Amino acid sequence: MTATAPVIDIRDVTRTYGEGPPALAGVTLSVRAGEAVAVLGPSGSGKSTLLNLVAGLDRPSAGSITVDGQRVDGLSEARSAEYRRAKVGMVFQFFNLLDDLTVADNVLLPAQLAGLPRAEARERATRLLEYLRIDRHADAYPGRLSGGERQRVAVARALMNRPALLLADEPTGALDTASGDDVRELLAELNARGQTIILVTHDLGLAESCATRTVELVDGRIVRGTAGIGDIEGAAAVSP
Repeated sequence: MTATAPVIDIRDVTRTYGEGPPALAGVTLSVRAGEAVAVLGPSGSGKSTLLNLVAGLDRPSAGSITVDGQRVDGLSEARSAEYRRAKVGMVFQFFNLLDDLTVADNVLLPAQLAGLPRAEARERATRLLEYLRIDRHADAYPGRLSGGERQRVAVARALMNRPALLLADEPTGALDTASGDDVRELLAELNARGQTIILVTHDLGLAESCATRTVELVDGRIVRGTAGIGDIEGAAAVSP
């Protein structure tokens, strides 16, 4: 990619399911390396659909999605899984940790799936656990941790393969106020260190503290914010 090329380039993406109204309708959005973009909007507005399309968990009905120079909108299931392992880290509202694995083994799982050498994977996991201040829980099981600690484990797992892109779907939605504040600080710190992030949230405080830019979706369309990268080479920008 060139220095000005976006990490994420979404062009005129529509996603329909059956005969109902589209979940997304003509969405265009571009994200540069190092940006943290918060996607806001009411329930049912298409936020999670957008995240799933970028993650390669779903395919658009029309339009194109390019991530880190790779078209991802038409990949097979096997190639989509390879793409996620190589380029995407995901953080979920309810953590999605495996309760029968220790914290360390949860964090190691993406590296094992990607075939990273065992010694290198363990060294990387140890550094991540130390950086995220959960190394003392390495041998504990997720059920013994607080919500905020479990979300830190989930973030460590998402970062394990050094993804170009971190996707976070309502990362504070299941947390109390104190734990939510902790996760906000963590995401802001990760972005300050250069991690590109797209986060879906209802939490305006999270968006204000973590995001370098916000967009709002309503009924599958961007109604507020900007498309980015010169508004996609001249496409009309929505109102700020």
